[in-house]
Amino acid sequence: MDINLIIFSGLAIVMIVAAIFAVTSSKIMRATTNLLFVLFGTAGLYFFLHYTFLGAVQITVYAGGIVVLFIFAVLLIGKGSVDVTQTSLRRYLAGMATALTGMILTIYLIGNTDFASDKFNGEGVAIKELGMALMGTDKYNYILPFEVMSVLLLACTVGAIMIARKK
Repeated sequence: MDINLIIFSGLAIVMIVAAIFAVTSSKIMRATTNLLFVLFGTAGLYFFLHYTFLGAVQITVYAGGIVVLFIFAVLLIGKGSVDVTQTSLRRYLAGMATALTGMILTIYLIGNTDFASDKFNGEGVAIKELGMALMGTDKYNYILPFEVMSVLLLACTVGAIMIARKK
């Protein structure tokens, strides 16, 4: 067995088990911790594929920022040890049907899409161009979506805290 297959399989198993525990856990802090393991596994896959920039972004933005924001909000509200209400069987089956439909649609789209691999010339993007695209504010640059996302997350956190404080 190849070492690459072992590493990939190990990361995939950790991510699948942590994802299942994240959605089935009755404690909010346990679900958030399992989400952290899923995000670290995703970063591990990025590093495994030699996408070091995406792996670093995954760790700093998602595993470092988003999960810390979730934990901060849960601890600020003070309900981290409270059990999450159990859903009915009808909602559980509806969620499973939705997930299965999404999986079938994704597999169908991946199978029927031409990714135009013959058009790739094998050259990477220059670091200067990548930096300008990430820090620019023009049409195809990325600073504005990051700023909008940070404001959106802040608004969601403040809204969640206000709703929790009223109860």
